[in-house]
Amino acid sequence: MFKEIGQIASMLKNMPKIREEMEKLQGKMTQITAEGDAGAGMVKVKVNGRMEILACTLSDEAIKLQDKELLEDLIVGAVNQALTKVRQSVAEETGKMAQGLGVPPGMNLGIS
Repeated sequence: MFKEIGQIASMLKNMPKIREEMEKLQGKMTQITAEGDAGAGMVKVKVNGRMEILACTLSDEAIKLQDKELLEDLIVGAVNQALTKVRQSVAEETGKMAQGLGVPPGMNLGIS
């Protein structure tokens, strides 16, 4: 119990530094990117750490299928894969930042 109180007190002293690092991380969110694909590369999607879709590419083969439902499913699959990857990257960056600031492991910094 006393260990946690000490960690919280230490964090409170570091609040200006924590705020500064969180602002830097928020700025990095647009630079963190991930790609997802579906249908053996027929659909490719690129997203950033702000969970924004940057690009969606359909191969000529995907368009030639003329199967609207399949294409919709492939797009959803590629987007979900890309979002999963970028969330993992954001979590890793957040963890690195938190570790550097002495934030206890597992403490949620409210970044996602």
